[in-house]
Amino acid sequence: MSNTITTSTPSPQANSSASASSGDNSLASQISRITQQITKLTQQAKDIANGSGTTEEKQKQQELIQAQIKMLQAQVAQLQRQQVEEAQKKQDQQQSRVEGVNKPSENNQIDIYI
Repeated sequence: MSNTITTSTPSPQANSSASASSGDNSLASQISRITQQITKLTQQAKDIANGSGTTEEKQKQQELIQAQIKMLQAQVAQLQRQQVEEAQKKQDQQQSRVEGVNKPSENNQIDIYI
């Protein structure tokens, strides 16, 4: 059982860093994948508690998994912040497009010198 966990331990880190670096993936899909990885790691932690091995081995494996979960949760938080920033930028852009008396366009702007 420890071999299975050892081989699956680097997997979430590699997948999450690869998905975070590629620009083609949307933030929502990255968050979804990382959340799935967190779910899998949580299940592995539960399986370790019910599995065979010494208490010390189980504790070390669970600590490693918990560290990975914390790292992935931090990545989710970062991606969520990026989502908020992008939404704010879009909203700001839409608001800046509104033209009127107090916000003239570049073509219809009048310079007044006193």
